[in-house]
Amino acid sequence: MSEAYNCLPLHETLNLYVSPTAYVFEPASSSLSHTADGPSFVNEKDVRETLYVDRRTGRMALNEASGVPLGREKVITCYGIIGVISLATTDFLLIVTARTPSCRLLSQPVYLATDYRLLPLSPLSTSSAILDHPVEKELISLVEQGLRSARLWFSYGLDLTNTLQRQKQLEDAGHGPNQWPMWKRADERFFWNRFLAGKLIDMTENGGVDLSRFILPIVYGSVELRSATINNRDLLFLLIARRSRQRAGTRYFSRGIDAQGNTSNFNETEQIILLDPLPDNGEPIRRGRVDGRERLSFVQTRGSVPLFWAEINNLRYKPDLQIMDIPETASALRTHLHQMIATYGTTYLVNLVNHKGHEHPVKDAFERNMAQAKATDPLIAEKAHYVYFDFHTECKGMRFDRISVLIDRLAPALDDMGWFHAVAPPVNFSGNQGELKVLQTQTGVVRSNCMDCLDRTNVSQSALGKWALNKQLRSAGVLSIKETVDDHEEFISIFRNVWADHGNTVSLAYAGTGALKTDFTRTGKRSKEGALQDGYNSIMRYIRNNFFDGDRQDAFDILTGAWVAQKGGIPPLTDTRPLIMRSMPYVLAFALTMIFAAVTLPRSSDYSISSFIFLWLFLAFVSGSYIWGNGTSYVSWPRLNPPVHILSYNGPGVKGTVRGRGMSLSGVIPKVGRRSATSAGRKGEEVELGRRKGALID
Repeated sequence: MSEAYNCLPLHETLNLYVSPTAYVFEPASSSLSHTADGPSFVNEKDVRETLYVDRRTGRMALNEASGVPLGREKVITCYGIIGVISLATTDFLLIVTARTPSCRLLSQPVYLATDYRLLPLSPLSTSSAILDHPVEKELISLVEQGLRSARLWFSYGLDLTNTLQRQKQLEDAGHGPNQWPMWKRADERFFWNRFLAGKLIDMTENGGVDLSRFILPIVYGSVELRSATINNRDLLFLLIARRSRQRAGTRYFSRGIDAQGNTSNFNETEQIILLDPLPDNGEPIRRGRVDGRERLSFVQTRGSVPLFWAEINNLRYKPDLQIMDIPETASALRTHLHQMIATYGTTYLVNLVNHKGHEHPVKDAFERNMAQAKATDPLIAEKAHYVYFDFHTECKGMRFDRISVLIDRLAPALDDMGWFHAVAPPVNFSGNQGELKVLQTQTGVVRSNCMDCLDRTNVSQSALGKWALNKQLRSAGVLSIKETVDDHEEFISIFRNVWADHGNTVSLAYAGTGALKTDFTRTGKRSKEGALQDGYNSIMRYIRNNFFDGDRQDAFDILTGAWVAQKGGIPPLTDTRPLIMRSMPYVLAFALTMIFAAVTLPRSSDYSISSFIFLWLFLAFVSGSYIWGNGTSYVSWPRLNPPVHILSYNGPGVKGTVRGRGMSLSGVIPKVGRRSATSAGRKGEEVELGRRKGALID
């Protein structure tokens, strides 16, 4: 395979030359290879490799100028090509135009993308009209929102999509950096721009043009690295969160599982410790630099409850819960568990939802379906284990330290699954490090979930991370058998803050706000200030989830390929709800304004002001009641893949009291021809969904 693909390093900084008919990407600086004597140039052909993109046809070619006079056109500096996306009228190239260095991991720099640009694949003469097209402008805005609100990480020399253990397994299978390019080695789940890079990959595999050095895998998540010292041993502490691109979405518009076994809000968290082994010859320990020859890793996952279920927004603080007991549930759950077992080994599914109240039906359905899967599938019976921990009951009174009860219960399983531990020999005189020696592998994983896989999950995962850290540092000789990381105040502060930042990143991506309970994660104690911050975040979640998440979900669907535009007739983006429905928020706002004015402004007599206030109180009550009774019609719903199959579901399962649907959907929602994947994967139905701005169709 090494002859099939170009396995030289990815191009880093690119000069983009823009002409009326083409884009030409040229490396801004020479590619370098490193030897014991320092950097050296690779051959000139590879250094000057350029990518030509025809703006009229989208055709791509290497080292083809096609008459473009380089140096005379507009020049843009960019740091990677995200991919190509099709919108309403034309295709666009997506590029990274700004980056921030984050850290160096195993001698490779890691960057956070901070700015982007969309380049229309159309001649300059028609680009202005395309960019002014109302639907195209709306879709471009969604793409830009999706890119700028995400935390996207990349490295030109390090595979961020794979754990250290998977990277070693790929290398042992002959798929290392010298055999396969980075895009070929990348884990499909966490290769966030895999759909966008599809055209470049297809041309590389089938088009006879090897674009491997221009295909940059990007990860959505967090990369937090800190240096620390414990017992005079310098080390690096790293936490990586990888968000799956499959079934990506927002809190209430992406729940549960799909027919392919993908669950919402699936994240892989890898906790890494890098240090150097103690010298064998009695030499003193070198201080101030860590090469990372000794590597320890512990991996956890989180994901939504793997059933077909949803919570339907209706302006209430707690949305309506709906569990859809459909025939596809059993096969989807089995597929998910088989994928987990194949990737991670023995899987422990830790369920943290409540045993009573609003969450109780989710717990019961999960346990019932898990029992059925174990009874009918020998592999699941052997390798998948369900563990229930009633977080709110066990930790009531803000006693989150009682998460130790769960850790104690899992301790035998954690000892059995272990962690990844490998050591690399010192760099020899030729500049090569030699083969990495694996001392231990992780043979299982804990998959945690609460309702959102956010707050309770963060607390439990950080506790599991601390358990692993104590075990790993003892095995590496950093801690004595009686020591714990809690004995080292400076390091435990780093540990807690990194885990709190990690939880905030996962929560921002899914719920739109930082995580709750981070005061415990940061300090190990629950505080009144933390409870107040949780209250504020809860209010902001309510506002975002009800009034802003529709566009966020649309952005996810465009970028991950869950919705693909089909060029053609698209109706105007107008609000087609009845006039009375559109007017009620304005009536309410005006009535409240008049009441406020009546109370605060000078008045001539109490009699006149009483009648005045009564009138506006009456109008405020009527309009507010109307809005409350038709809450679902005032929610910001996704327009591209509206959840009609959930709103219209009448089959078996659990369905609470239907609230906020005072008017028939048929009278509220514009009819549009759009494909909508149901929970069972069906497509092609005509759907209707109310939106302030109308609807887009593919």
